[in-house]
Amino acid sequence: MIIFPAIDIIDGKPVRLFKGDFATAEQVADDALATAVDFEKVGARWIHMVDLDGSLQKKPVNAETFVTVANQTSLKVEVGGGIRTMQDMDFYAQKGISRIVLGSVALKNPQLVREGVKEFGDLIAVGIDAKDGYVATEGWTEGSDTYYIDLARQMEDMGVKTVIFTDIGKDGTLSGPNIQQLAELNNSVSCDITASGGVTNIDDIIKLKEQGLYGAICGKSLYKGTLSLAEAIEVCND
Repeated sequence: MIIFPAIDIIDGKPVRLFKGDFATAEQVADDALATAVDFEKVGARWIHMVDLDGSLQKKPVNAETFVTVANQTSLKVEVGGGIRTMQDMDFYAQKGISRIVLGSVALKNPQLVREGVKEFGDLIAVGIDAKDGYVATEGWTEGSDTYYIDLARQMEDMGVKTVIFTDIGKDGTLSGPNIQQLAELNNSVSCDITASGGVTNIDDIIKLKEQGLYGAICGKSLYKGTLSLAEAIEVCND
């Protein structure tokens, strides 16, 4: 299982949110590149980065930050937030980003996902964010009546190989991931599933690994010190 340390960006600065609420934004580091380098030194191979400004403005806002990390470290950079057009995808693809995460458009404009997969193949992943099992979009500010498993199956049919699942009720809470929903998802589709939200300590990492998941995104647990990145990577490499 791959550990994805996370850096969420507002105004170019790394922050963490509580349950996706922008009003709770807390700056957790001074500089995204320096933070990424620290993760790299510990042994991370991937990094998960989110353009929170982009999620709200529906366009890339902090792209320069992500490209800098991709070009100045050996890390593979996974980027989501505000990606709404083929031009957005092409920009990131040309700039060395290793995975492009489509979120709101998966529900609102699935044809764009289809076109993205056709053009960029495995570079395209889909982020499915759910509250009580139902998909939320636009930086989690809009709900829907679409069940997360149904959207995942639709994405699988389009050729999407990687799905990042976030239980919004767990995100930033340090209360443990939603193992039940993750297991249901992993058993329902053939896509690689990455867990996001609620990871607190090494026990959570072990539980996720036991579910046969592809990856786990760790944010607040690393910044608050409840999880050692080095230990998490070591457990996943065993």
